[in-house]
Amino acid sequence: MLFTRAAQKTAAPACEKFLETLVSRAERLPPVRVGVVHPCDPLSLEGALAARDRRLITPVLIGPKAKIEATARTIGASLDGLELVDAPHSHAAAEQAVDLVRRGKLAALMKGSLHTDEVMGAVVRKDEGLRTERRLSHVFVLDAPTYCKPLFVTDAAINIYPSLADKRDIVQNAIDLAHALGIERPKVAILSAVETVDAKILSTVDAAALCKMADRGQITGALLDGPLAFDNAISPEAAQSKNIVSLVAGDADILVAPDLEAGNILAKQLIFLAGAEDAGLVLGARVPIILTSRADDIRSRVVSCALAQIFAHRKLEAA
Repeated sequence: MLFTRAAQKTAAPACEKFLETLVSRAERLPPVRVGVVHPCDPLSLEGALAARDRRLITPVLIGPKAKIEATARTIGASLDGLELVDAPHSHAAAEQAVDLVRRGKLAALMKGSLHTDEVMGAVVRKDEGLRTERRLSHVFVLDAPTYCKPLFVTDAAINIYPSLADKRDIVQNAIDLAHALGIERPKVAILSAVETVDAKILSTVDAAALCKMADRGQITGALLDGPLAFDNAISPEAAQSKNIVSLVAGDADILVAPDLEAGNILAKQLIFLAGAEDAGLVLGARVPIILTSRADDIRSRVVSCALAQIFAHRKLEAA
């Protein structure tokens, strides 16, 4: 599936929503086994069951059995036919989920009603976690009403002040997800406050270095440009007004934020002010991780499960 840019100001309202087509595509694939860690509140359990009902995942519920069953009664749901792994508390649930992945029993993980640090602490544990040679990072996938193709924003959840080496992995993780979703050669904009290299603004220096790393094959599968300010990255008019000659400027698929604060603010502005629909994954571990937020509704959780399912199948094909 190859996506090309259309004139976003006039064509965007008529465009078919990318995330909806993504769910439809995922429904045609076999569901994957997903460990749902500590689904002890209504949203966590409903999200997993809704994804199950759309044949995206086969949920394995991991946590205190009595609490999970009580939550199911609260929402009027049946757990018949579902595998339930009893764990006494949230920390133990995270540890058991990671162990199941290590033993090849799960293809993805999904955060339930526990703190992000509990899940990620078990994932990144040095000897018994799910680390790979790649730095972990989070990628938002957004359907923004005024942008006529999907927009990826990274990293807005994991790496607070990433180094240049971290950013290399953050970029490659996002590129790998774009490939899995059918974007053959994504355009990556490395964001900063300005579009010129300024030694006083470290993010501009990092952006220039990342582009040269792509030239040297240290980052593959995409077109990179940066530094670019946000307007130059997504608006061809803004890019033209600054005389920026680039295949990426004004047409970006992936926006790479300079740090977590900038990425988090950008993604949430697009969601809450611009009405963007969102989903997201943590990548770089042995399996994709659906890192839900308390603010995520059922729809967002279902679409994130579709992302995880498609990405998991892509990994299996590449193995």
